Amino acid sequence: MKAGVWLPLFDELADPRVVADLAVDAEAAGWDGLFVWDQIVWRAPVLAVADPWVCLAAAATLTSRIALGPMVSPLSRRRPTKVVRESVSLDRLSRGRLVLGVGLGSDRFAQEYSRTGEPVADRTRAEMLDESLEILRAAWAGQPVHHHGTHHLVDDLTFAPRPVHDTIPVWVAGFPGNPRPLRRAAAHDGFFPVNLTSPDQLAEAVQRVQDLREDPARPFDVAIDLAPGTDPAPWLAAGATWLLTDLDPETLRLEIVRAMVREGPQRPA
Repeated sequence: MKAGVWLPLFDELADPRVVADLAVDAEAAGWDGLFVWDQIVWRAPVLAVADPWVCLAAAATLTSRIALGPMVSPLSRRRPTKVVRESVSLDRLSRGRLVLGVGLGSDRFAQEYSRTGEPVADRTRAEMLDESLEILRAAWAGQPVHHHGTHHLVDDLTFAPRPVHDTIPVWVAGFPGNPRPLRRAAAHDGFFPVNLTSPDQLAEAVQRVQDLREDPARPFDVAIDLAPGTDPAPWLAAGATWLLTDLDPETLRLEIVRAMVREGPQRPA
């Protein structure tokens, strides 16, 4: 089991210095990772929001062991060539500790797509996500990227430098009952099922993803979010490999988050 601090970058946590300090505390307290939300805005009462890549870069400079990454980044509202540069730069800054969480995101919490002119339809954003992942994989491999898609164009570009470990792990978020996110996760390095209701639901989703994987022996992570104090044992038995902190973004208080981080992760008995 690995345990990660998962932070909404809102209000008192909307400061890269604060996030970096929490990352230092997390590493000292025995956490295995620090992951952050990727949002442009959020609904009231949240007012302030920080940029995930800047916060992660600040955390990377002050830590040496823990995994770091956005969890999750809706790639449909980011230019994939820009993400190539950002991801490799952060990976090299952290000496190979980046984990890239990706997903569709949702317009329902703060209308951050509809109010900024981004595509709202799930199908369109799913197409853009898949194209972006194709571009990222080719770019990270150091291959010339020839991508003429419906939504993105990369015409014979080679990107250097490459990631520290040749590629960057990609964890795919999605609802456990939807086949397309399951297939997308199976083609990458990890699955982050959202809105889980029981360990049995997780076990079923994990099995479906495993059945879709071309090489079931290749390392693969399953990350879930649990409220502090929840017994992790049934979830680990159902297939979770990472447990992330489930924090209410609308009631965040820095002093409570800092105390939780310094207490360290809850390990099964």
